[in-house]
Amino acid sequence: MTSFADSSAWAWLIQFFIIVVALLVANLIRCNVPLFRRSLLPTALLAGLLILCLKPFGFFASLVDKPSMEIVTYHALGLGFVAMALKNKKIKSATTTLKVVETGAVTASTYILQGLVGLLVTVPMFLIGGKLFYASGLLLPMGYGQGPGQALNFGVTFSGWAEGQGLVFHGSDFGLSIAATGFIVGSVVGVIYMNMLRRRGRLKVREKAESEHYTLADYESEGEIPHSESIDKLTVQLCLVLLVYALVFVLMWGVQQLDMGQFGVKTLKPLVWGFNFLWGTLLGVLVRWIIGRLRKRNLMQREYINNHYLDRIAGTCFDFMIVAGTAAIDFNNLRSLWLPLALVCTLGAIATFWYVLRCCKKLYPDYPYEGFFSMFGMLTGTASNGMILLREIDPRFETPAANNLVLQTIPALAFGFPVLLLMGFAPQSLGNTLITMGIMVVVLAAFALFIFRKTKIH
Repeated sequence: MTSFADSSAWAWLIQFFIIVVALLVANLIRCNVPLFRRSLLPTALLAGLLILCLKPFGFFASLVDKPSMEIVTYHALGLGFVAMALKNKKIKSATTTLKVVETGAVTASTYILQGLVGLLVTVPMFLIGGKLFYASGLLLPMGYGQGPGQALNFGVTFSGWAEGQGLVFHGSDFGLSIAATGFIVGSVVGVIYMNMLRRRGRLKVREKAESEHYTLADYESEGEIPHSESIDKLTVQLCLVLLVYALVFVLMWGVQQLDMGQFGVKTLKPLVWGFNFLWGTLLGVLVRWIIGRLRKRNLMQREYINNHYLDRIAGTCFDFMIVAGTAAIDFNNLRSLWLPLALVCTLGAIATFWYVLRCCKKLYPDYPYEGFFSMFGMLTGTASNGMILLREIDPRFETPAANNLVLQTIPALAFGFPVLLLMGFAPQSLGNTLITMGIMVVVLAAFALFIFRKTKIH
C-alpha cells in the first residue's frame, strides 16, 4: 500500500514547487526592480539564476535534484514544440514566401556559423591540452540557437562519446551554461544596442498601443467545443498534446529497435532521443492535418484545437524548460571548463551579432532593425526572446518581422536537418570533427551566396 507520507510520493512535486516559487519570486523582482525590467531579461531565466545562486547553500543544496531538473528540461522542450505544432496557423500581416525562405536560411546559416566558431575554439584547445572534448564547440549552436532543451540533449550525448574515448566532459553543464549565457547576451546586448540606435536616431518611432484589445476571435474560432461541457476545453488541449507526445515516444522507441547497420548504431540512433522536439513537431503537424481533413469531410463536427490554450501550454512548457535547464547547471563540473566556455560564448556572441546584422540589412531594407532584433533574440535565446525585443520597437507588429520569425521554422528545419546529422558524426573522432568543419564551411558559403546575392549590403 502506498504511503503518502513517504518522501518518494512527493519527490517530483517538490521539484515543481521549487520551479513555481522561483518563477513567482523572479516575476516580483522583475516587476519592481527597474534594472531587471529595463534589461528585458526573461523572468524564467531570472528564476533559474535564483535557484542556481541558492544551490551552494546548506539545505537548498540537497533540495534541488539535478537529474529531475534535466528530465523536466527535456520533456518541457518536446511538449512545448508539440503544442506549437498543433496550432491552426493564422497569419495577421502580409509576408512573402521568398522572405520566409530567406529568413529560414539566415537561421540555419547562423547555426552553422556558431558551430564553426565553437569548433575553432575547442579543437585547438584539445590539440594543445588534450583534455577538452574536441567536438564540444558544437554545443554553441545548440545552446545559443536552440536553447536549454537541445543544449541538454546533445550535451548528454557528447558526454557519452567523450567517455568512450577516455575523456571527462560534463556536456550537460557545458551546454546549459551556454544556453543561459545566450539568454543574457540576447537580452542585455540587445537592449544596449537598441538604446544606442535610439540615441543616434537610427530607429523609426512606432506608436505604442496604450492597451491591448482582444475580441472573442482571439480566444476561439467558429465551431469550437464549449469551454466547459462534460470535459473542459483546456483538458482537451492537454490531452491532444500528451497524445502526440505519446506517439513521439512510440516512434523513438520503434526506431531504436530497427537494425540500421553500423552507421545507424553510431550516428542515427544516438540522436533519435535527442530529437524529441523534431518528432513532436512533425507528428503535431500530422495530427493537426488529420483533424483538418476530418473537419472538411464532416466526419468531425466540432473544432477541438484552440490556439489560445495551446499558446498558453507552450509558453508554460518553455518557461519551465528555461528555469529547470538553468537550475540543472552544476558549477563544480565547470571548474575545468571556464576558459573554453568563456571563449566560446564571447566569440559566439560577436559572430552572431555581426552576421545577423549584416543579413538583416541585406534582406529587410525597409525594416532592418526590426528584423535584426527579432532574429538576434531568437538566435541567442528562443523565439519568445526575439518577440520581446521586437515589441520594444514594433509594438503593433506593423512590419513583417514577426511573421518572418514565426514562419521561418519549416524552411530552417529543412535547411538545417542535414547539418544536424553531423552532430552524431562529428564527436566520433577528431578526424570526423575536422571533416565536419570542412562541410560546414562549404555549406555556410552556399548560404552566404544565396543570402547576399545580387545587391550589396546597405
